[in-house]
Amino acid sequence: MTGIDAVILEKAIVHKVGNPTRGEELKISANPLTLNDDIVRALLTRYFLNPFNENEHYHFTHISDIAMNEVYHYVVNIFEDSSNFHRESVFLAQLLYNKSTHARVKEGELYVVLFDKIPFEGELVRAVGIFKSETKDTYLKVFQHGQGYEVAAEDGININKLDKGCLVFRTNQADGFKVCIIDNTNKQQDAQYWVNDFLQVKPFADSYHHTNQALGLCKLFIEKEYAEKFDVSKSDQIDLLNKSMDYFKTRDQFNLNEFAEEVIHHPEVVDTFMNYKRNFESNRNYAIDESFDINLAAVKKQAKVFKSILKLDKNFHIYIHGRRDLIERGYDEQTGQKFYKLYYEEES
Repeated sequence: MTGIDAVILEKAIVHKVGNPTRGEELKISANPLTLNDDIVRALLTRYFLNPFNENEHYHFTHISDIAMNEVYHYVVNIFEDSSNFHRESVFLAQLLYNKSTHARVKEGELYVVLFDKIPFEGELVRAVGIFKSETKDTYLKVFQHGQGYEVAAEDGININKLDKGCLVFRTNQADGFKVCIIDNTNKQQDAQYWVNDFLQVKPFADSYHHTNQALGLCKLFIEKEYAEKFDVSKSDQIDLLNKSMDYFKTRDQFNLNEFAEEVIHHPEVVDTFMNYKRNFESNRNYAIDESFDINLAAVKKQAKVFKSILKLDKNFHIYIHGRRDLIERGYDEQTGQKFYKLYYEEES
């Protein structure tokens, strides 16, 4: 998240949340943090807010009534009267403790924070942050001892690595607020207690979401299904990855039929892609629209993971940016080795 220098961290409290199935306790703080040190306040603000992607939005959900989503309910109470902050933070800690029963869930510190003047969608808004730190790093502390120095090891939290986070902006309350989330641990489907069990959030079906998910679908299809079901080389996969990314970079709108015809092209591969899309949506319990505006922020994010590198043993890495027709793949019977032949006009 950018532009956070003027953000006001109004209140913060820390509770210790264990895993009840391992006999770990829930330890409740009696008071919020004092936060008299401006440097500590600034470091905490950076630790909490820097990792978030403010373009990727979620909202609280409930099967019957949004008011019955417990996290949503507690956050509403904080927004309506900040004197409720301590009480609602305790309720949040108790709820998380009750949801932390999976074997993979680690003990950690739960932070509940009230912010003001967070830049969001062109405005400065209030927000409630809910964060959990699970991973501890070991640090070396150098200190003076007599006429010399000594070194000691201490366990602590790396402020550049936020494990779990939820940032609730005071906007779109009737639709479950607008929420940003982070979950850098327990990414296995069976252990996503933070997103599914505790927060109960789902992505907003906006252009960012559709663009991000459609590109993720293409990447998975090309790297897995396309590679397994069709006799294609690694360079063919890279070529299709590049064509897919180029489509999103050069169009304002995505159209599924147009994409299938122009990029995937071969009817048999198109049929396989359509089946893969249906399974992709079913497994994730959401649908990608067949037509939507392409969001450039989502394209930029996905471009970082669309790898166009052809790795040959441990000797060569070839970056392929286009023109599959200028690459020839073959086999040398005399040496018993495979080869690639590259055609070009200039070298630099």
